[in-house]
Amino acid sequence: MTASLSPESLQQIQRLDLRARMVVRGFLQGLHHSPYHGFSVQFSEHRRYNRGDDPKLIDWLVYAKTDKYYTKRFEAETNLIGYLVIDLSSSMGFTESQSMTKFEYATCLAAALTYLMIMQQDPVGLITFDQSVHAALPARSRRGHVGDVLAKLTNLKPSGSTDLPASLTQVAAMLKQHSLVILFSDLWPSDDPEKTWQQQVDETISALARLRHAGHDVIVFHVLDAAEVEFPYDGPVQFTDAESGESVSVDATGFREDYLRTLAEFRNAYRDGCNQLQIDFVPLDTSMPFDAALTQYLLQRQSMF
Repeated sequence: MTASLSPESLQQIQRLDLRARMVVRGFLQGLHHSPYHGFSVQFSEHRRYNRGDDPKLIDWLVYAKTDKYYTKRFEAETNLIGYLVIDLSSSMGFTESQSMTKFEYATCLAAALTYLMIMQQDPVGLITFDQSVHAALPARSRRGHVGDVLAKLTNLKPSGSTDLPASLTQVAAMLKQHSLVILFSDLWPSDDPEKTWQQQVDETISALARLRHAGHDVIVFHVLDAAEVEFPYDGPVQFTDAESGESVSVDATGFREDYLRTLAEFRNAYRDGCNQLQIDFVPLDTSMPFDAALTQYLLQRQSMF
């Protein structure tokens, strides 16, 4: 992992395009010194040789460099349409440290993925949502489209509440071609008093199932603040819900064990539901370097071919 992949190292850089370029550059350099050595070649134009493939298609120059067998992909095999689907709810603007907010972390990761997809001439589009889906950028693969996506990301601000199941159902209805849907969200349930968080998780998993049944591949990047994962509080603390504005006072010391147990159950419920649908579920927090998330994208892309 290089320093450029750390959120802290990017804090002083205000421009999203520079942040994203640093992340991508550091990540691609890191591939050459990792267990994924040679994977960047495969990601670009090749796939691993499988039993039954025509040996005549083996690229021997790549074999000489990587000591692994790869075959050249045909033009049609490499075409992948990707959609970045980003949660705009107020809770995504939360931070308890000097690091990035969840929203900043998600948009930086989304910007880096935009560069990677355009580098591979893969069309990429952008969809944002809170209680419903907002105007989307269509998927394009031209280099100038990077600027369109990054300009849109730069001007976005998290606000209001969200309805994740309804928004994902809208996304499923919008997409007509086989696509890779990349969701960025904290997945926090709404404050609906008539529904438990388990019920809301089930509704979201059902909405994700609609995407899968429509033939789309999905990655869920579950982005939380480091404080939401670690709960570094002691004594009396007043918490305010970012979406409803309601406040509650708790004894953080006595509450920590219950909170961490519930958080683990919450994440496991999503992980299990996604696993059943063959959806990649990637838990992240705002202190984590970006390489783990980018590697998951590359692995998912590989599995589609």
